[in-house]
Amino acid sequence: MKTQVYNLKGEKVGDIELSDKIFARDWNPDLVHQVMLAQAANRRHPWAHTKNRGEVRGGGIKPWKQKHTGRARHGSIRSPIWRGGGVTHGPVKDRDYSQKVNKKMMRAAIFSVLSKKLSDGGLKIVDSLKLEAPKTKLLFSAIKIFLPALLVAATDNKLISRAARNIPRVKSLHGASLNVEDLLKYKNVLIDKQAVAEIK
Repeated sequence: MKTQVYNLKGEKVGDIELSDKIFARDWNPDLVHQVMLAQAANRRHPWAHTKNRGEVRGGGIKPWKQKHTGRARHGSIRSPIWRGGGVTHGPVKDRDYSQKVNKKMMRAAIFSVLSKKLSDGGLKIVDSLKLEAPKTKLLFSAIKIFLPALLVAATDNKLISRAARNIPRVKSLHGASLNVEDLLKYKNVLIDKQAVAEIK
């Protein structure tokens, strides 16, 4: 398929041929939702943690002898049924929330979002995202009409990530680092013409 190429002023400067396998996919909301939930789950690091009876301090001695006291038998004052004892079935910080997503599913979800963005007008191919210097002011003045925006630059463009990190509502990625969450988060996606070949 063929689409138009823009400059950073929003003017049309040419055309580019795009792969139908990437930019002409059907919209698959179920797959996109599944991959996005998995991405959020894989980023999750649990912090809530309760100590079990083996982690609570103290309780090394048997509180009283086993027999002939008239009281129930106990082996430790750190038993879960004692006040100050360990917690039974509480949250632990070593819980694994990660979800497995196949590479084909991940790629299909990314291509589905790219196709949806392109058809809705939220994705634009720009002739160049290269900067003369890694200056935030230069980048902001160039892309301010596209905010909020996700910038997809070529791998050899090292300056744009430094220039974009202090601009709110702007993020820069390379073509090989695209993910569903960032594509959905930003209203506009600007892809450098040279970075199109890196999207596979």
